[in-house]
Amino acid sequence: MEASTTFKQDLLLREYGRNVQDLVNHILSIEDRTERTRLSQLLINLMAKLNPQLRDIQDAQQKLWNHLYVMSGSKLEVDAPYPLSAMEYLNDKPQPMQYPLNSPRYKHYGNNVELLIERATELEDPAERDAAIISLGKLMKTLYRSYNKESITDDIILNDIRQMSKGKLDMDLAYIESNNLFESTSKPSGQDNTNNRPQQQNRNDRGDRNDANRNRKNTRTTSNTRNK
Repeated sequence: MEASTTFKQDLLLREYGRNVQDLVNHILSIEDRTERTRLSQLLINLMAKLNPQLRDIQDAQQKLWNHLYVMSGSKLEVDAPYPLSAMEYLNDKPQPMQYPLNSPRYKHYGNNVELLIERATELEDPAERDAAIISLGKLMKTLYRSYNKESITDDIILNDIRQMSKGKLDMDLAYIESNNLFESTSKPSGQDNTNNRPQQQNRNDRGDRNDANRNRKNTRTTSNTRNK
């Protein structure tokens, strides 16, 4: 395989420097194949020290031999431990990245939600379809809040589900709101009582102190009356 241009040589010269290129040219001038192979191995060891980041790459030795082969202009004839390649992909231009052409209708939900709604419309069991609507409502409500940082009502979420499913997914709004089905997290029933206990205790403590203060005032008033 021929290295067709000098671009690859210039690229690798920036990696190893002019001195390494001169050593490669010297090895090419040697007629004895055994001597060329010995000197090439010594040069590979030097190149590994000059480019230590290759040690963490898989098949590092093979890459070094390929680099040496490229710097020789694909003319190096040695008994290499690996098949030598000029790595013509160094000249290849990167392929253009394929960007999605279809943008989601609701950007705050994304394409994945639209795919989930499409899959939910294929469900035939009413119970499974209702469960899918509830799961979608929780997810969409969370995504809406993270995107807009605003409060959102269940009727808006349900209306978006209707529109995105083209009317195939629907549910009773009153039933959703009464049971908080679109809320991703719910507070435990005992949490409010636990939070109220310290407040109630503080109120009781303040009431006891007020009663004690009243008793002291009444005692002083009675004593003053008797002394008179």
